Amino acid sequence: MTSPVVHVWRLLKWGRVLARHGALRGIERDPNTPLPVKRLARLARFGARIPTVPTYAEAFQDIGPAAIKFGQALATRPDVVGEQAAKDLTRLQDSLPPAPFEKIRTLIEESLERPIGDIFREIDPVPVGAASIAQVHRAVTTEGRLVAVKVLRPNIEEDFARALDTYEWAAAQVEQMGGEVARLRPRLVVATFRQWTNRELDLRQEAASASELRQNLEAESGFFVPDIDWTRTSRRVLTLEWIDGIKLTDRDALVAAGHDLKALAAILVRAFLRQSVVDGFFHADLHQGNLFALPDGRLAAIDFGIMGRIDRQARIWLAEILYGLITGNYRRVAEIHFEAQYVPPHHNMEEFATALRAAGEPIRGLPVKDISVGQMLDSLFKITRDFDMPTQPHLLLLQKTMVMEEGVATALDPDINMWETAEPFLREWVRGELGPEARLADEIVKGVRLLRKLPDLVRRIDYYYPPPGAAPPVPPLPEIAIVRPHRYGWAALTSLLSAAAGAAIALAFTMT
Repeated sequence: MTSPVVHVWRLLKWGRVLARHGALRGIERDPNTPLPVKRLARLARFGARIPTVPTYAEAFQDIGPAAIKFGQALATRPDVVGEQAAKDLTRLQDSLPPAPFEKIRTLIEESLERPIGDIFREIDPVPVGAASIAQVHRAVTTEGRLVAVKVLRPNIEEDFARALDTYEWAAAQVEQMGGEVARLRPRLVVATFRQWTNRELDLRQEAASASELRQNLEAESGFFVPDIDWTRTSRRVLTLEWIDGIKLTDRDALVAAGHDLKALAAILVRAFLRQSVVDGFFHADLHQGNLFALPDGRLAAIDFGIMGRIDRQARIWLAEILYGLITGNYRRVAEIHFEAQYVPPHHNMEEFATALRAAGEPIRGLPVKDISVGQMLDSLFKITRDFDMPTQPHLLLLQKTMVMEEGVATALDPDINMWETAEPFLREWVRGELGPEARLADEIVKGVRLLRKLPDLVRRIDYYYPPPGAAPPVPPLPEIAIVRPHRYGWAALTSLLSAAAGAAIALAFTMT
């Protein structure tokens, strides 16, 4: 177990780098920063030459690969680091000098347990990209297929383990100080980051994510996800179909190739809505460098290390919130926040609806180019503070992805109106999920599941309360933990049976 002295030493060392880039100024000036954190920041910057304009992205790049990934995670949390820092952190690039190919060759052979000549007919020793966690090489399989081979950097797992250990320790110390910092739940921020990195450091997880996303998006003919070569994939090596297209970062090349940029933007919006609202499983790193325009006009995605997942109830709430903002139904949006318990119940729903109206009305009907995303986010974060809303990590990741996706769509089509593009899709989905047929189907499923539990419940009653003189009954299912009821057990069991019977009767009436 790492000692607190080591954690503090690492924080001071990293803080020194941040100070040289002016990245500690905001921490020192923020009135919500706990006093011990301010003191540590002052100690870290002692004697350093502080630039006038902070350069957060460069600071995290100078610290190293784990800091780059953590900075990318913090870019999704302007409520934690501030809007200016979050905006600057979005510039973080994964590009780093590549590892020597001899080490990469050894890693491939050890991971796939075969000589590289038995795996690939040829492999380019010069990578097409070298990121903070892995690098990618172009290769041809022994069957003659063109593929991309992604390989983890040497010793990257150990580097991340050390950094995460200190991040978790620091977050725990800060959260114990209470106040506004505790509301932002720094330990949960680091836990979310650990979840991201654990997925990225096991390339089988990334392969599984790509495979699931490919299957989910079969209905979206305009969006393409490359196929995985599972026979050449392991924890440290990922082999997938090669993408032959133009990166969306190269707008001039897209225009020269005759691509319809408005159509590409519409494909992106619809594909993202299907991922987030319909499937609840979305690519959470949809920046321009991970998107390609294919020669046939389709849009292709790569890099499936960071994925988001939200359950069905949260997706229904999300769709209703978005649809309510589009249509101006702020009362319904407020109701959803209270139903989902995103807003503590001691607040007034009408006041919350008014606050949402103040944030939503100024941007309704405007093209994206005329909307100040900074002002909109500032309004939303003010609402979260005023109404004591705790952080929802799954929604923050989704929010970050929505902002990123909006930026990519705007770069393709500056006149796109995200609300108008999303409205038909959301209206159709909300009608299908929240209409009377869907509600009846949900009640039927709940009722059937409840009825299936009744036989086991009866067996449990017989076991614990057998009639006098009866033979010992068969024990209930052993894999389910049993808590023996106390003297109030009969009343509790009677209530449970009554509830089950009532549900069954209600189900019968709804089906007639």
